[in-house]
Amino acid sequence: MSDQETDKIVIQTTAYSSSVLLFKLQSWFPFLVKAAKMSTLILGGFSTLLLLGIYHFQSHIIYPAGLNDGHGTVDTPDLYGMHDYEAIDLETLDGETLKAFVVRQNPKAPNYSNKTVLVLCPNAGNIGHYLSIVKLFYAQMNCNVVIYSYRGYGHSTGKASEKGLKIDADTVIKYISEDEQLSKSSLILYGRSLGGAVAIYIASNYPSHVHGIILENTFLSIRKVIPYILPLLGPVSFMCHQIWDSESAIVKIPSNIPMCFMSAKKDEIVPPAHITSLHQLSKSEYKEWHEFPNSTHNDTVIQEEYWEKIADFIRDKVAPYGR
Repeated sequence: MSDQETDKIVIQTTAYSSSVLLFKLQSWFPFLVKAAKMSTLILGGFSTLLLLGIYHFQSHIIYPAGLNDGHGTVDTPDLYGMHDYEAIDLETLDGETLKAFVVRQNPKAPNYSNKTVLVLCPNAGNIGHYLSIVKLFYAQMNCNVVIYSYRGYGHSTGKASEKGLKIDADTVIKYISEDEQLSKSSLILYGRSLGGAVAIYIASNYPSHVHGIILENTFLSIRKVIPYILPLLGPVSFMCHQIWDSESAIVKIPSNIPMCFMSAKKDEIVPPAHITSLHQLSKSEYKEWHEFPNSTHNDTVIQEEYWEKIADFIRDKVAPYGR
């Protein structure tokens, strides 16, 4: 067979194969279209289910109350040398029971500061995990200290939510305002991360009860944190129903309340720019700014001079009750 004949056969075979392929593609086209539609529906359905799952379970992500044995053993102040403490139950208006510790100074002692610190915890662990902080306020700064478990945390009843935690805060402020000793002392709010949002809520709603605020690594809002820690969910951050709009609330805090801002510059959870913005938005006539260049979100409390700066703020900028 000549080369020309061979080339002719190849061309004819190729043409035939192309015709067959085209015919098959034409016969398969409805199936391919149907398969493509089905894939789109499956992917769309999966995406919808994923978004619905995130929407439904977001409270478990934002409030991981069981993390670090959160519902297990809750240490008590006596384990940290604070033997004269009270373990109290606070009943909320919606029927939940909050567990709290109160550590009081002797009001007749010569070094009594006549100041009370309300410790507002981050979003993980239980109040037993923060008793070393309570001891610093109590033993080194001579303050009364109140610390409580948000609903759903530790041994408090209920389920955590923004609405619920605000009711909890209302309940604790009511308790403090009605207590014979605590109501006659200057109240300082100390809030870390989520606790900072609770502190801003309290100060913006009960300004007459608050005499000083310390905020550490807190945020403008939960929605604005999402793109930072979960970039893929940034476009759907509007679906977050736990908002905590501190950006709007902080401007409602009166200018006569001194504020202290503590910022970790390597915060991997809350953008450092958030607390910077809160500092700028604050109308306080006296506000301190302290940043820790090598600190991440959870280790700010162990940074050099952290506690010295807080002690100075409480001693020098928060006047004792009645002065």
